[in-house]
Amino acid sequence: MSQPKSQNIQWHGANITKEERQQLLDSKGAVVWFTGLSGSGKSTIARCVEHLLLERHIPTYVLDGDNIRFGLNKDLGFSPADRTENIRRIGEVAKLFADGSIVTLTAFISPYRADRDQVRALVPAGEFIEVFIDTPLDVCEQRDPKGLYKKARAGQIPEFTGISAPYEEPEKPELVVKSAGQTVEESAAVVINYLASKGFVREK
Repeated sequence: MSQPKSQNIQWHGANITKEERQQLLDSKGAVVWFTGLSGSGKSTIARCVEHLLLERHIPTYVLDGDNIRFGLNKDLGFSPADRTENIRRIGEVAKLFADGSIVTLTAFISPYRADRDQVRALVPAGEFIEVFIDTPLDVCEQRDPKGLYKKARAGQIPEFTGISAPYEEPEKPELVVKSAGQTVEESAAVVINYLASKGFVREK
């Protein structure tokens, strides 16, 4: 791990332990990392999972790729270096949310395995859940909700993942969701069932 650039800083511990916080809130934090191509369904499924978790009174929050670029990461573009920094920053934010006993759902293309693995290394074992939204490129192009693939094919968007920039599929994700063959609700249920099997979701 690289050292902070700032000098004369000191880490301040919390007065409440992680275990005490979990007990008080009756919730275990986690980072549920949705990854996949643009148009694969990451954000839509994450929002549905968020709704299902809130129905069960489980603290949760979605960190969405586009939304983050309006604020925290508005200084970053889509070069490989900027993509890496984008994921590094959001990984640190997700870690803080999860430490606060929030089931944190992140919806980012995050095309590079090394970047995703770096985030995994930030989070305690068992609390990072990589969810690969495995949707074929042709299906993503057919959906193309923002018209980005059409622009990328026309050469109007450089370094577009899946067209002119690579996407490195997860090799050993905790969960694979094939959204092309099921409804959003069915895809979300797959995620909820997995979280329940790991003790992050309780019955209503």
